Amino acid sequence: MRIHHLNCGSLREIPPLYEESSGASAVHRARPLVCHCLLIETDADGLVLVETGLGTADLRDPQRSLGADWVAYARPALVPEETALRQVVRLGYAAADVRHIVLTHLHRDHTGGLPDFPHARVHVHPGEYRAVSDPAAAHHRHSLDRFMPAHRAHRPLLTPAPVTEHAEWFGFAGVARPEGLSCELLLVPLPGHSAGHAGVAVRDGDGRWLLHAGDAYMYHGELDARPPLAHPVLEPVQHGAQTDAAARVTTLGRLRSLRRAHAHEVTVFSAHDPWEFARLAVR
Repeated sequence: MRIHHLNCGSLREIPPLYEESSGASAVHRARPLVCHCLLIETDADGLVLVETGLGTADLRDPQRSLGADWVAYARPALVPEETALRQVVRLGYAAADVRHIVLTHLHRDHTGGLPDFPHARVHVHPGEYRAVSDPAAAHHRHSLDRFMPAHRAHRPLLTPAPVTEHAEWFGFAGVARPEGLSCELLLVPLPGHSAGHAGVAVRDGDGRWLLHAGDAYMYHGELDARPPLAHPVLEPVQHGAQTDAAARVTTLGRLRSLRRAHAHEVTVFSAHDPWEFARLAVR
């Protein structure tokens, strides 16, 4: 099994922060935000794509596909070579080779590539599935507004991953295992950002776990700095998108504890932090 870290959509550039409280002046140059995806080459299950970033249709008509307000704020670079489809082809594969897609949640910057892989089975945590499929769900309308019509017009094969009773992962309960995958891959509930937001945990070839934490946090200082340091550009985004503020704060605390206690076993990263992506993409 081989895991590739892909940036499937550069967004607005954000300035560096001085993290004096962490004990060192961690000064970084300004970088564009990323849409951090994983492409997993497996022996038995074909290609597995974790997140999809922005897709080719988003580039052709971003105002319609992504929404004019979001485009104005996020300022996507709209580079064709950054789409997951182009990167899959560049590695020598075809779109049909992507047999499974696993999503942390169904917001537009995570689902844009879905139409490029129409035959892939799309796995989400049951809470996220209910939020967009059950009209009686409390978050149904809010969630559908965030799951863009252009990204679901082809009727993606949206599939809730089964939750095994009492299933846990490093103390996180309610863990779901997508069906049809033989590799060690789990959906780990990280509530607060969306109705069924979940991280994607996958064990790499060295026996370590990678945890793609989605939008549970957006800047590494929220986990690493002491006291925690939110980025002033990204913090309003978190507050504007969250469905449960208290749950999101609790999730952050649990991720900090995971990082402190299990750094030798688990590498945690988020969807948009460009400095995390830069560290992981060169491995």
